[in-house]
Amino acid sequence: MAVVGISFGSATSGKGFDVAATVTSIMTNMRAPETAWATQTTALTAQDAALSSLGTDMSALSTALATLTAFDGAFSQKQGAVSDTSAVALTNATTDASAGMHTLTVQNLANSSQVHSSAIPSGLTLGGSFTLQIGSGASKTITLDATNNSVAGLAAAINNLNEGVSATVITDSTGSRLSLTGPSGAENELTIDASGLTDSGGNSVSMTETQAAADAQYTLDGIPLTSSSNTISTALNGVTFQLLGTTSRAVTMQIANDTSTISSALASFVSAFNTLATALAGQEAKNSTGAAEPLFGDQTLSLIQSQISTALAFATGNTGKSSNLAQLGITVGTGGQLSLDSSALSTALSTNFAGVSNFFQNVGDFGQNLTTVLNGLGNSGNGALALRSAQNTSQEKTLADNKTNLETRLATYQTQLTSELNSANEVLQSIPSRLSEIDQIFAAITGYKSS
Repeated sequence: MAVVGISFGSATSGKGFDVAATVTSIMTNMRAPETAWATQTTALTAQDAALSSLGTDMSALSTALATLTAFDGAFSQKQGAVSDTSAVALTNATTDASAGMHTLTVQNLANSSQVHSSAIPSGLTLGGSFTLQIGSGASKTITLDATNNSVAGLAAAINNLNEGVSATVITDSTGSRLSLTGPSGAENELTIDASGLTDSGGNSVSMTETQAAADAQYTLDGIPLTSSSNTISTALNGVTFQLLGTTSRAVTMQIANDTSTISSALASFVSAFNTLATALAGQEAKNSTGAAEPLFGDQTLSLIQSQISTALAFATGNTGKSSNLAQLGITVGTGGQLSLDSSALSTALSTNFAGVSNFFQNVGDFGQNLTTVLNGLGNSGNGALALRSAQNTSQEKTLADNKTNLETRLATYQTQLTSELNSANEVLQSIPSRLSEIDQIFAAITGYKSS
């Protein structure tokens, strides 16, 4: 700590000294530890930013890896195709679907029962009652009154039954007809009783069926099947297909693993890994001014690099599994960067799909092992980055508390010091007058003046 001097010239000059400047000089001297604390805080803040950035990169890598390790992720995605899209449309293949080839022939499509009434001349109203029954279900009777005694009113009343029957009105020059379409499937045949229905001209209204309800009849992989709907979602687990027309020969339907999604997911994994590797290597260097990066030589940095490097070298010799990244076309290059050979990956997926999938998804294999490693190194829970950040936070709090406590003590001391120096200054400034008084007393006693 530097020595602070007080300049007041001759003791008998009466000039005294600059109290404010002296106090400022002393307090600056006593605040010297804060300079070191500020330097430490600046370094810790820079480390915080670097740790946060590494945490973000590691989180992105974990997310990319999760797409490959999750059982409903990239390896579960399916795609499909049919040989005759005019007869069959493959509308969905979920993660539950199994890859494979299927044959399909369609003998009949499912139909809905369609019924229409005789023409009701324009301007006439309806009277009586109308009874509707779907298959073996309960019959529903509509009694015509002033609220529904038009063709449109009866159609609305039928729709309001919410029985699955669609009622519309078709109009031409002869009048309006009530048209009904029921649900598809043989069990949904419409039964209509309009015997009590007449128009205001005294004419009976008759009903005519133009299409009977029927089930779809098709053969899947040699097994004859039926369906009340042309949309089939229960025949193959996870697969939905639409029957569009009858066939004269078998249609092939292929359900395959979506290798394009897997390739994209692996490319994202490689990119995320390289971003983290670049960031880790960057912390081992110096910046453009020659100063070391915030985490240069940090043990946490070394731990992360060591564990990730070990995870990359991880391999299994179990039957049916890929043994290392190289078999997937992923190689480790200079600086720990990964590169992906799309051709080699395509070959691996086509020749050993189960092995590639197991490599990422089986317990104890590469994907699950790397997941465990990243969880132990990340910025959440007890991850290495999280603990390292918590350590910085604790140190920053200690430094901030040290400064607060010192400032509290210095505030009291500054007040006391200012008071004492003011008193001393008053004494110095009063010396000439005190000496003058002594001279006067001496002269009065002796008759001489002091020189």
